[in-house]
Amino acid sequence: MTLNVLWLQSGGCGGCSMSLLCADTPHFPELLRNNGVQLLWHPALSLHGEHDLLDLLGACLNGSIRLDALCIEGALLRGPQRSGRFHVLAGTGLPMIDWVRKLSSVARHVLAIGSCAAWGGITASGSNPTDACGLQYEDEHRGGLLGTGFLAHAGLPVVNIAGCPTHPGWVIDTLMGLAAEALTLDDLDPLGRPRLFADQLVHHGCTRNEYYEYKASAGKPSDLGCTMENMGCKGTQAHADCNRRLWNGDGSCTRAGYACISCTEPGFQTPGHPFHLTPKLAGIPIGLPTDMPKAWFVALASLSKSATPRRVKTNSHSDHVALPPVSRKTGLR
Repeated sequence: MTLNVLWLQSGGCGGCSMSLLCADTPHFPELLRNNGVQLLWHPALSLHGEHDLLDLLGACLNGSIRLDALCIEGALLRGPQRSGRFHVLAGTGLPMIDWVRKLSSVARHVLAIGSCAAWGGITASGSNPTDACGLQYEDEHRGGLLGTGFLAHAGLPVVNIAGCPTHPGWVIDTLMGLAAEALTLDDLDPLGRPRLFADQLVHHGCTRNEYYEYKASAGKPSDLGCTMENMGCKGTQAHADCNRRLWNGDGSCTRAGYACISCTEPGFQTPGHPFHLTPKLAGIPIGLPTDMPKAWFVALASLSKSATPRRVKTNSHSDHVALPPVSRKTGLR
């Protein structure tokens, strides 16, 4: 069965659409078609004008066109005073939140594309003057625009393809799974994120893992060392496969020298400290790996630092490999 997809943009920057257009394929529309995905409308990919879109929305609501997957990009703006008038869908006079509620009531699946649509994200940061929220969450709290108990017609809650922005592969693989009727409740994690990426940590596959093992930490952005101890990296806590499923087939935040800010997690936008600094208590990073008791981490870090090879320690504070591995015979004896 072909999966009919309607994609609307709400309160956000459009970054998830820009990321989607960087999918690792020579022909994006053909990739979707060959995998059973029919894009009814997308603000950056469709040639239809305003009146065509309004006719399409009406057809989805009256059932003459089957709406299989409603994809919402951007936070839902409920202000001012829950009227939704901060964001009115052009040509309709109706707030976007009203359209989203109506379309969600007839869709087989509802997908939040990006952390803004999932949790509120950057749009809901600070004092949140637009009263922005996610489709079914406000940060880590269930509720959002559609409410705690919302289930789409196929029986799933909102599928949260979180990220700022999302990886194009996460979106495409999720749509392909829905088209094949192969995505079930068991394939979502406790926050409604597809486990196809959420069962991994950014730490997995990070090229700085040798430095992490020895707690050989970077001191400035250009250093090769691990950025967890001093520079705010949350890759050991962030649920995403960014270092295994590379962006544009080539890179990730940590590979580019930037700390992971855990953008797939609720509340990442307001960590309570500068993104580029690691908060500490008595010299110990507060944000430890998700599965490691603090006492074990302290003991391991102390032992690791005392055993750090000179090569690793030197290179961790350099922007290039200053000391290469020693060349020697490696045969086992």
